[in-house]
Amino acid sequence: MKHFLGGALALLMALPVAAAELGDDGLHKQTWMRDTFKDLREDLDEANSEGKRLVLFFEQRGCIYCTKMHEEVFSDPTVSDFIAENYFVVQLNLHGDIEVTDFDGEIHSEKDMARKWRVLFTPNIVFLPEEVPEGENALEASVAVMPGAFGKGTTLDMFTWVAEKRYLLEDEEDFQRYHARMIQERSNGSAD
Repeated sequence: MKHFLGGALALLMALPVAAAELGDDGLHKQTWMRDTFKDLREDLDEANSEGKRLVLFFEQRGCIYCTKMHEEVFSDPTVSDFIAENYFVVQLNLHGDIEVTDFDGEIHSEKDMARKWRVLFTPNIVFLPEEVPEGENALEASVAVMPGAFGKGTTLDMFTWVAEKRYLLEDEEDFQRYHARMIQERSNGSAD
C-alpha cells in the first residue's frame, strides 16, 4: 500500500497544473487581476489607497509564453500571494479595443496604447511608481518593464525588487545584480 500511495503521489506531482481560467477575451484571468475602467490615473489612485503598486500586464489570446507564466509561475502560491498582497494588477490585451486613458490624458484602444508604449510581444509587465508627473505617459513613468516570460525565481525577484523600491537605491545594485545575489542566496542556488 505504501508503494501504491507513493506512486500515486508521484503521478499527481507530475501532472501539469491547470492554467488560470480563460476570459471571454481569450486571456488568462487570475483572482488578483482587477477589472477597471482602464483610466490609469484612477487605477493609480486606487492602488495607492490600498497601499499597493500599479502594474500593467500586456497579454494576448493564444500566447504560449503567457500560458507558461500562468501555468508555471503564477500558479505558485509564493509568487501569486506576493503579487496579490503588493500589487494592483490591470491586464491589457495587446490586440484589444477597450479604451485606455494614459497618465498624459491621451485615450487609445489597448492595441494603439501598446504601439504608443512600444509593447511588441507578450507577456509584457510594466511597473509604475506611486506618483506619475503631469504630462508623462505610462512608458515614460515606468520604473521597470519585464518583457517576456521568466521562471518563478526571476519573476518573484523582479516583483520584490520593485516593491522594495530598489531602483531608487544608490548602491549600484541594479536588477541584474540583485537577481544574481538572490540566486546565490537561495538554498538550491537555482535561478528559479
